[in-house]
Amino acid sequence: MSTLGGPGGRQINSKPTPPERGSFPLDHDGECKDVMTSYLSCMKKVRGMNNPECRNLAKSYLACRMDRNLMVKDDFKNLGFKEEKPAEPAGTKESGTKQGELRW
Repeated sequence: MSTLGGPGGRQINSKPTPPERGSFPLDHDGECKDVMTSYLSCMKKVRGMNNPECRNLAKSYLACRMDRNLMVKDDFKNLGFKEEKPAEPAGTKESGTKQGELRW
């Protein structure tokens, strides 16, 4: 039933609820548009799979937004990104040789 024309025929005003993680303004000036389009093309290329290349693009997009105050600065671990381990040089794993030592 419609409340228009009925007694007290005013509309019910509901207040919108804010997002859980704070404000997320739109990028009206296109400051991060190039990173965003790179990410979207990567996602299209891998058909939505969780590709490390696309994750790096997503991380750089979020960094771009944080740098330009388009979102609140936060640690990447809170945004779903794991801490990256530094890459070990080849040949230094448990091979029993010291670094720089040649074995014949």
